[in-house]
Amino acid sequence: MTVAAYIRVSSKGQHLDLQRHAIEEEVGRRGEKVDVWYHERRSAKTSQRPELERLRADMRAGRVKKVYGFRLDRFLRTGPSDAYKFAEECHQAGVEFCTVADGLHLKPGTDDIQTTVLLFAFSLAAKLERAAINDRIAAARERLEAEGRPWGRPSRLTEKERAKLQELHAQGLSHRAIAVRVKLPKSTVTLALRRAS
Repeated sequence: MTVAAYIRVSSKGQHLDLQRHAIEEEVGRRGEKVDVWYHERRSAKTSQRPELERLRADMRAGRVKKVYGFRLDRFLRTGPSDAYKFAEECHQAGVEFCTVADGLHLKPGTDDIQTTVLLFAFSLAAKLERAAINDRIAAARERLEAEGRPWGRPSRLTEKERAKLQELHAQGLSHRAIAVRVKLPKSTVTLALRRAS
């Protein structure tokens, strides 16, 4: 069985040593050895995490059967939905997942009640997070509409450009022909004309 460890710090000024030492101690206590280390110095804010993506690819390919990390947040970019996604990915790949600092231990298969409960909790938290985001978006939309202000992305088009689209459409040109003439995506032309009518 290939045992892997993933460690990450957010900036170049931080050191990986603390995480590595804690993982080595725990792995040794369990009588195991880390076969491959994945490490990077990148903020969790970025989705560009090549070492984490390499680990995920190795898990999916069956090259890794157990993953150690310092804490769950080292694997994540955002909150509960990321936690659920990563835990479920490990589970589906048949990978055992352990974190040292927060004592998380997910086992592959369906026989482990702790894993089942944690996957359910992550899933529920992710759904609650999504519902809260949707509620905030809906509340913001209602507030802006009540104030008579537009919501969503700002329009790519000026009033003059919208008038030009309507003029060309009134001349009988298709949405595609208008898009070619004004050098805009057809979807932008269609949306602008739909909103104008």
